[in-house]
Amino acid sequence: VRLVEIGGGTVQARDSLRLSCVAYELTFKYYAMGWFLHAPGKERELVAAIDWADASTSYSDSVKGRFTISRDNDKNTADLEMTNLKPEDTAVYYCAAHKAVDTIAQSRFWGQGTQVTVSS
Repeated sequence: VRLVEIGGGTVQARDSLRLSCVAYELTFKYYAMGWFLHAPGKERELVAAIDWADASTSYSDSVKGRFTISRDNDKNTADLEMTNLKPEDTAVYYCAAHKAVDTIAQSRFWGQGTQVTVSS
């Protein structure tokens, strides 16, 4: 199994950015997907997750209303659309795949991470 994140970069505050996670050799449609951020000196944080059964979504309070997670089971991708970005969103973003969305932080399938830097 391999997860590859695409789409990081450096943007200005209030800009938008879209991250994609492509899954290889995974029965993607049966896995919940999550996006995490890991900022320097802080704990890794789950910011968005999407279940496999009904594509229900959940968000952390810090990104609710600004980030949108989606999935395409035909393309084996899970995207994170980020709008109105803030400097505090600066972090390395990782995607993860797990059978149960409630325990996605325990996943053994992780991408390599992509850096997002938001300047003020």
